[in-house]
Parts: sequence; structure tokens; C-alpha cells
Amino acid sequence: MKRIIGIGNALMDVLVPVDNYQLIDSLNLAHGGMVMIDEGTFKGISQKTSGTKKNYAAGGSASNTIYGLAKLGVPTSFIGKVGDDEVGKIYSDDLIAAGVTPKLIKSTTSPTGCCTAFVTPDSERTMATYLGAAAELKPEDIREELFVGHDILHIEGYLLFNYELVEKAMRAAKKLGMTISLDLAAHNFVKDNQPVILKLLKDYVDICFANEDEAMAISGMKPEEALEMLSENCEYTIVKLGSRGSLVKHKGDKHEIDIFKADNVIDTTGAGDLFASGFIYGFSQGFSPDRCAKIGSLLGANIIQVYGARIDDTVWDKIHDTIKTI
Repeated sequence: MKRIIGIGNALMDVLVPVDNYQLIDSLNLAHGGMVMIDEGTFKGISQKTSGTKKNYAAGGSASNTIYGLAKLGVPTSFIGKVGDDEVGKIYSDDLIAAGVTPKLIKSTTSPTGCCTAFVTPDSERTMATYLGAAAELKPEDIREELFVGHDILHIEGYLLFNYELVEKAMRAAKKLGMTISLDLAAHNFVKDNQPVILKLLKDYVDICFANEDEAMAISGMKPEEALEMLSENCEYTIVKLGSRGSLVKHKGDKHEIDIFKADNVIDTTGAGDLFASGFIYGFSQGFSPDRCAKIGSLLGANIIQVYGARIDDTVWDKIHDTIKTI
């Protein structure tokens, strides 16, 4: 069976369901957006939410994708940087509990990063991210031996701000004959750094995931045209369209994939990450591109019916059964 390793920001996800927008407004956060915050602001948010019910889980985009793959029964590992603190230990333990092998590097100077996501009644997430130790992941932390024994490398787009790190990881993976998957995941950075990212796609990436905003940022085009442009660089190109499904192209063949119906949309956290889990799982099993995308849609539909990026084991059992019928 193929082994998959992910690399990304190791962030403890802190989900905070709220009944209204007062707390978000008091913190000067943009509804539905994501802002990077410093340690002082993070401490202030922690104080303001001290009496609020919270859900915790090891998170970060690539970590969520690797979690989904592990729950599908795929051997997985995850590279990230955490603090030498209790939160870092909880992060590692949570990965292990999900079936993921942690390959975590410890910072001696910063605490483990956290992403606080406020979930409003409209199921939107408003996120405040403190990177902490995650921001200290450096090219010198990336060693070829970390990838040995793995077949697929998945990288999150939130690392693209560190081009040297991403290229070093991709170069090491290619040297070992690995397949490389990239989820663009950061449309503002993609737009500002289009030439170098297109070079990464052309030189290294085999599977590229983008949502509508990211596809527009990298190509300046609508989804259908962006799909065509990206497919010139990558063997598998996926453009996610939210409630309108997804587009997939592989070697000239294009597929339009419908969504799986979600009975009760609660929180969209992790929807794109778990879509990638489903697609990469299908790829690892040798399934057709359209079947891979359908499995991605299945996982996406299930994750938006719960808070956060974790699905109950009883639901995973049903997901396994449904995959057999797709």
C-alpha cells in the first residue's frame, strides 16, 4: 500500500461556536475571513474566550488532509514544527490517535501555533491564526530521510510564503520518485507570487488542488479556463466549486463532479482539506480521476456537518461502506 506524508503548519485548531457576531466584532475580525495575529493578540483572544466552550484538534491544512487519509486506512506521516510545550504534546498525541506518524520538529523559542476559528450561525468560519513555532519551519529542517519509505508528498499552500522550503521538499521528493500533491490554499499569496508558483507546478507538482478564488489568483481566469491552464502544468488538476461540485482534468479528459448532499451544514472547516484526502486516497488505490473526486466530495459533505475537521468513527464506518459503491 502507498505511504503518504504531508508537510504544513502544525496548528492546534480551536473551534469556538458563537451565537452572534458580537465577539468577532469586538476582536476587530472580518466575518468569514482569516487574519494572522501576533502572540499578544492571541493571548487577548484566549482571555476573551476563556469562558466559552471550545473544541480542540490537531490542525493545519496538510495535517487535516493527512488525518483524513489515515482514517481511510492509508499509512501516513506528518512533518511540522511545534513548541516544546504541553500543546505540542497534545498535538502529537492527537495525530497518533488518528493513526498518523508524527515527524514533528520542536522549537526552543516559540509556543505551538493555534488557529482560533469562530463558527457563526451561518456556518462561516472567522479565523485568527497565530503561527508560533509553525512559522519557524525552515529549509534546513527538511531532510531527505524524512521522506524515505513514502510514495506521495502532500504540501499545503500556506507554506508557499517560504518558497525555498517548499522547493527543497519537492526536490527531495522527486529525487525519491515520489508523487507530489499541492493544495494552493492561499489565494492572496498565490496572486502575488504567480510566476514562482507556476514554476513549482511545472517542475514538480503532479496533483494540484485549487478552489475558485485560488484558480482565479493563479490564472486570472474563471474556473473552466483556469482548469485548462493548470492542466498544462500538472497531470491531475482539480478546481473545487463549493456547492456546485468540482472540475477534474487528467490527460485531456475532463470531468464535472456533483456534490454529495449534506443534510445539515454546520461548519465548513476542513472541507477542502478532506476533499484532498478523498482524492489522494482514490489516487493511491489506482481509481479513475472522476471516482477520486467523488470520494473527495463524499468526505467534504461529511466534514461540513460537524464542528471542526474531525469526523466521528461511526461516520467513518459509513464512509468506508459508501466508497465501495462509488
